[in-house]
Amino acid sequence: MPQKKIEDALKENNSRLLSLPGVIGTAQGLCDSKPCIRVYVIQSSPELARQIPASIDGYPVVVEETGEIRTLPEKQDKEK
Repeated sequence: MPQKKIEDALKENNSRLLSLPGVIGTAQGLCDSKPCIRVYVIQSSPELARQIPASIDGYPVVVEETGEIRTLPEKQDKEK
């Protein structure tokens, strides 16, 4: 059973996870109805998988391949 809140575990490890090449985001979520840490990557690879821990402070870590994420441009619906 984790001793630390998931928010604290993620906050303490977020910078380290995001510094890994190919990691584009992290979040807390539910896995099988239990709290888990999600790590979003552009493309999964064996090398990247070796760098991401299977658990952090007792919370399982799930890696999800998302592809590249980009922001959408602002809508240009202004009438002339």
